[in-house]
Amino acid sequence: MSRGSRRFRPTMSSATAPRDTTADAAAPGPARVPVLVGLLFGLAGLGSSSAAIALPTVAADLDVSTGVSAWAISLYALMLAVATAVYGRVSDLVGVRLPLLVGVTLMTAGALAGALSPDFGVLLAARVLQGAGAAAVPTLGVALVSARFSGSARGFALGRVAGIAAAVSCLGPLAGGVVEGLLGWRAVIALPVLGALLLPLLWRSVPTDGSGARLDLVGAVLVAATAAGVVLLVQSPSTGPVVAAVGAALAVLGAPAVAMWVRRRPHGFLPASVIRNATVVRSALAAGAVPAAWFALLIAVPAVLVADGWEPWQVGVALLPSAVTGLAAPRLAGPILARVGAGPALALAAGVTTVALLVSALGARQTSAPLLVTAVVVVTFAFGLGQPALMEAVGDAVADDVRGVALGIATLFFLVGGGIGSAVVGGLGDPLGVDGALLLLTVLPVLGLLLLVPRLLARRRQDASVPPD
Repeated sequence: MSRGSRRFRPTMSSATAPRDTTADAAAPGPARVPVLVGLLFGLAGLGSSSAAIALPTVAADLDVSTGVSAWAISLYALMLAVATAVYGRVSDLVGVRLPLLVGVTLMTAGALAGALSPDFGVLLAARVLQGAGAAAVPTLGVALVSARFSGSARGFALGRVAGIAAAVSCLGPLAGGVVEGLLGWRAVIALPVLGALLLPLLWRSVPTDGSGARLDLVGAVLVAATAAGVVLLVQSPSTGPVVAAVGAALAVLGAPAVAMWVRRRPHGFLPASVIRNATVVRSALAAGAVPAAWFALLIAVPAVLVADGWEPWQVGVALLPSAVTGLAAPRLAGPILARVGAGPALALAAGVTTVALLVSALGARQTSAPLLVTAVVVVTFAFGLGQPALMEAVGDAVADDVRGVALGIATLFFLVGGGIGSAVVGGLGDPLGVDGALLLLTVLPVLGLLLLVPRLLARRRQDASVPPD
């Protein structure tokens, strides 16, 4: 086995695998690693959740419409999505430590640049940079946890990461509202710089060895362009036909170009062994509905309530139950994963997401704060279950030497869902109404459930063929 493949084999103790005792001497204990990764992941999410609450102020200060200001969320989510697979592949090549350092540095620089932006164009460029850096956290954080835990312990650890991340992200509206009221929206944009304080605490736990192979830059650009086209097309109603045309061209031309490149370079940026793995593709597409709903509600709930006369800090206080849910989710997600497995857990997350979107659409139509808050609580639980279920399903379905890129591709699909969710509300909220846009999004988790049906039926047949003890 090569050093690059050994790096991602999960370990729990020195009795089962060799350990770097020099690094471990200064590394945080195993229980702290998921907490630190979850906090870092949460700060990446905070870049959206805290900024969403400040969008009305940003729009007024920089002289753009509220619909246009939503691009500050959509482009951030888009870069989170398209850069995740890049970091995943790079981690396979050079290890996790260097790309994680680069990512956190870019996230910090983008947050500071956004806080100092003189106009909306510069703010968007800074948000793209910030998202490109924050994208390192989901994939590399999961790779780090997967390298240190195995079996059911890995499921619990990933659940803790997702739960803490969701809790921190869900505190974003409260943090954003309070900080915006005290210091203005620029301080809100700068909040993710706190991630730079966590990196030194994780440093000794981060794997450093990789395969040393080369990165397929052409494949990375093709995938990024195609994903960007989808998000641009969805949100184009708020910005006009030019953006729609660009988005359509990127999506229509990009998809076959990616397929052709994979055939030409089967071991490139998108390894054929990964994207032809039905478990990876179906799981990732199904799970993408969860962040789609979550990002959509980040924009929809503050927009509806602020328009009804609420102050931003009041919206943040109202969403505190979702932060509590995020913290509690690992206690439920871990046992569920251990009991039913990743596939059924993904199906449950998709079903819960469908319910959350239906409740939120009704809440937006009736301007009902209790319904909207309930919807956010429900989708927070779905996030806390769906993300670790996706990572476990993908991690178990591929070989060690491509686990990093497989997790990156899965996270790419997962977060493209987030970009689509925010784009649907930002782009279609005016023509369809916020309630109509949320109702339209229910198509995604329903499709996700349909994609999972073959896998669930296969598992049922397999279980039926096993004789009882």
